[in-house]
Amino acid sequence: MTKARFRLVTLLVSAALVSACSKAPEEAPPAAKPDPALVEPNPELRAQLKVDVIKTAPVVQSLRVAGRISFDEQLLARIGSTVTGRVSSLNAQLGDEVRPGSVLAIINSTELTTAQLAYLKSQTTAELNRKAVERARILLQNDVIGSAELQRRETELALADAERRAAADQLRVLGLSEKTIATLAKSGVISSTTPVSATLHGVVVERKVTPGQVVQPSDALFTVADLSKLWAVAQVPEEQSGMALTGQAVEVEVPALDGQRIMGKVIFVGQTVNPQTRTVLVRVALDNPTGQLKPEMLATMLIDGKPKDMLVVPAGAVVREDNTDYVFLASEDGNRFRQVKVQLGPESRGVRPVLNGLASGAQVVVDGAFHLNNERRRVLLGG
Repeated sequence: MTKARFRLVTLLVSAALVSACSKAPEEAPPAAKPDPALVEPNPELRAQLKVDVIKTAPVVQSLRVAGRISFDEQLLARIGSTVTGRVSSLNAQLGDEVRPGSVLAIINSTELTTAQLAYLKSQTTAELNRKAVERARILLQNDVIGSAELQRRETELALADAERRAAADQLRVLGLSEKTIATLAKSGVISSTTPVSATLHGVVVERKVTPGQVVQPSDALFTVADLSKLWAVAQVPEEQSGMALTGQAVEVEVPALDGQRIMGKVIFVGQTVNPQTRTVLVRVALDNPTGQLKPEMLATMLIDGKPKDMLVVPAGAVVREDNTDYVFLASEDGNRFRQVKVQLGPESRGVRPVLNGLASGAQVVVDGAFHLNNERRRVLLGG
């Protein structure tokens, strides 16, 4: 090798060494980010968790229908006056408890006076005609009068009796009892007042009359209701109306009672569909012994359908975040847990049906999922 060539090689090697030394050392690869869905709890938290295998079970899908509490119309009476007249006194106020025969108001009526006078006149006429017939029979036996005269008087008696019966019927229509009519016939004393009386045991829930007001038989003056039994009524969508069956037990949820659920029984399912709303009327009978339910309260009717076998998870196994449902799957060794997104149906008797995201036999945290999720979030935040 010539001297010049040796010098060139030396220069090249030196340049290579300088270039190598001038390069910055390579950076270490970034550390892997933790899996946000994976959590490995400490032994203390792990001991609090309960894991179980999810299985299929009969699920009853409930239909929730908005409705309201209503009077039991079979235990509701709208009470009015039987005559046209003026209210002379009121004996009942809103909220008063009344019984059959309790006097709610007193009506002063000239119509009643006229009807009683007509009855007394017809009774007097009938009595006079009866005596005339008796005398005619005696005179006929003594050949004083002929049989034609007796027949005439008997006809007049029959007409008078008919008028008396008609007058008595008119008094019954005006609200007088048989006992009152008998007393009138015996004493002949006319009274221009008549009571407005309750027809059932209940509470006065409406009053539409004031003292001195002129009323007619067509006017409803009081409404009395037995509130120990009420109805829940709802309009069920046409396509789901088949779920409601007469005699079926139904839960009724009342928001005004802190969401309390009361058991009732379906007593009526409409036989026609409302063409405007495409709904069917459903009535549920409810017992109300304590009076906590009140007519016109809002209520939700929960109607159960037929049971259907579905994969389910306990409601306590579900963690909800950002409007999404999650559960935690356990690893084979039981030391790690993975958050899994699931699609679930509405809760029914403490379980939720699985629509998507889980398979039968999966090991799921059924107790302690909330605390496990808190641990997962703490780790992600670097706590």
